[in-house]
Amino acid sequence: MPELPEVEVTRRSIDGPLRGARVRNARLGKPLRWPLGIDPQQLQGRTIGPIVRRGKYLWLPLQRAPADGAGILLHLGMSGSLALLPDERPPGPHDHFDLDTDRGLLRLTDPRRFGAVVWSNALNEDPAAKLLGGLGAEPFDPALTPASFHAALQRRRSPIKSVLLAGDLIVGAGNIYACEALFLAGIDPRLAADRLSRPRAERLLGALRQTLARALELGGSTLRDFRDAHGSSGAYQLQAAVYGRAGQPCGTCGTALRRIVQAQRSSYFCPRCQRR
Repeated sequence: MPELPEVEVTRRSIDGPLRGARVRNARLGKPLRWPLGIDPQQLQGRTIGPIVRRGKYLWLPLQRAPADGAGILLHLGMSGSLALLPDERPPGPHDHFDLDTDRGLLRLTDPRRFGAVVWSNALNEDPAAKLLGGLGAEPFDPALTPASFHAALQRRRSPIKSVLLAGDLIVGAGNIYACEALFLAGIDPRLAADRLSRPRAERLLGALRQTLARALELGGSTLRDFRDAHGSSGAYQLQAAVYGRAGQPCGTCGTALRRIVQAQRSSYFCPRCQRR
């Protein structure tokens, strides 16, 4: 599943080329998670504004006038990706949304169709406001301090790995990045969140930010088929310290790394370096 680094890499790869582009046509393929909510032909003639990310959603402003706050909220789902093509070409069986502009064709490909493209009259109005309302803090938001992060963890009794993945406390810590950040912070993924001390919570927040920043530098992770809008793969997975390395020696202490299942997700960790 594309996580925060992959979605942010995608945003960066389309924002510059498409900002100010004029929509010539739009096409819908097979149904996605939710209906678009507008006749695709009504997108014609609109201008794409600055593309922003919130959690794993992308907001594409589509304006008829400078004060127009309307746009589409886009989610890549489990297997979705965006491609920016130089010209219009026939869609394949998994190509479910096209936005044809005077600067290229933006195409959503989603084999599993868990993604979404939803029209909203404004980012702070439904359905956009409803879809974004339950999201936690952005990991790089200065308002997310070690103190506020620790206080939020004190209200959670679930394992810290599960709390990170839930997304209602902090967004962006997908499975691979949660595993790597917990290793960097020296915290066992099974530890109850409310048992983290203030220093360990601060260390974990720093580890999350460091891990996500490094993933952004490397273009995200390509575990199966992720590509940015220009077709480039991510490389973070090639330097993962624990993720996908069960049975291999820990790079710090040499202990065999372990894999367990938590809430139907694989957790990888070092039983010696990561303490409860």
